[in-house]
Amino acid sequence: MDTISAGLWGGYFVTVAFMLAGAGFAVSRGLRRIGANAAIAALVSSVFVVAYLGGLPISDPATLARVQAHVAMLTSSLLATFLIYLLGFFSQGDLGRRAVAWLAGLGAGVVATGWLLSPMGALWLSSTISCVLGVLALGLALRSARRGERAAWTASVAVGCMLVAIFGLSWAALAGGEVAWVVHAVSALGATTYLAVLAVAMWGRYAYLIEVRQVLALGPAWDPVTRLPNHSETINMAGEVFQRHSGERMAIGIVIVTISNFYALEKLHGRAAVNHALFVCAGRLRRSVNQQVVIGRLGEDGFLLLWRNLSSPEQLVTLSRLLVSRLSKPVVLGTRQPPGHIKKNQTRWEADLGLGVMATADTRLRAVSVIDKVQAMSRTAWSYSGRIARYKQEARQIAELPLDAR
Repeated sequence: MDTISAGLWGGYFVTVAFMLAGAGFAVSRGLRRIGANAAIAALVSSVFVVAYLGGLPISDPATLARVQAHVAMLTSSLLATFLIYLLGFFSQGDLGRRAVAWLAGLGAGVVATGWLLSPMGALWLSSTISCVLGVLALGLALRSARRGERAAWTASVAVGCMLVAIFGLSWAALAGGEVAWVVHAVSALGATTYLAVLAVAMWGRYAYLIEVRQVLALGPAWDPVTRLPNHSETINMAGEVFQRHSGERMAIGIVIVTISNFYALEKLHGRAAVNHALFVCAGRLRRSVNQQVVIGRLGEDGFLLLWRNLSSPEQLVTLSRLLVSRLSKPVVLGTRQPPGHIKKNQTRWEADLGLGVMATADTRLRAVSVIDKVQAMSRTAWSYSGRIARYKQEARQIAELPLDAR
């Protein structure tokens, strides 16, 4: 195998390693089924690749061909079963179980027939059936996609890339590895793309289940526009943070972002534009914070950020400057409610924001009084050029925090 092909196959196995790490992370967060599915898909496809590249510790060509034939049927049957699960056929009564039984019977029949043939004949048969299963799986995924199954489009792309990899690897195995480097390169790219698309689909499923868990836990306290706790739940959350922090030496960091031009935006362009702006601002906030910061919606025009176990006030300063930089970027908003017209009627909008920033280690303070104080500071910051009002504990006064690092 040439250097380019070896490098591309190395990239494939790096992708496998990342996918297994992601599967372990999902399992650690309690999503065992998603983690198990991702790990199985990565490991099964890796077994196929290793076997067909001749990576098994078998020196006899006839024995290697026989083992490759068995591996081909086992892995293709498992990947087809995985696709059936991904497309939701197991939820349609006995349809999914009949399909799995048919795949198991087909695999066993091909393996049994292969023993009546020479090793290379068995490899030819298994490789051909694997390619046929790939084509059938692609047709099934496209059929589900045309019926409106959102996940089926992703599955179609993944199966198409997998089919390219199966065809190229079968060609290489049947030729004894003596193929042009282009065959290895295309096969490696197909296999890597298959795993990458599958990982994206799994991540979407993971994010969806995380959000479902939060919705089920919070219920009516969940704000569907920003996908954050609503005002009342945010106040309760802040009270719990202050209560749990009692007795600890580290401070709590409070940042409140208040946006002044939502009212004008609604009067000019309607509520849909405001919802779009809230959605974008909440997304930017989530991407700007670490796991120590909890976020919630505050009223109609604000957001509360609480940094638990703040080790240094400078961390809060750095976060505040980052928030001003990111939230101040212009947003192109759809200003009509029908989704089909959202790209035809758009407006450019910038958040007119103010930030109130405060760090306190005094857990005797009530969360509500602290929030009211910092929210008033954030409204005061509307008149500051830097848009950040900071409470200085030593001077017991509110001061403007410039945007530069001085």
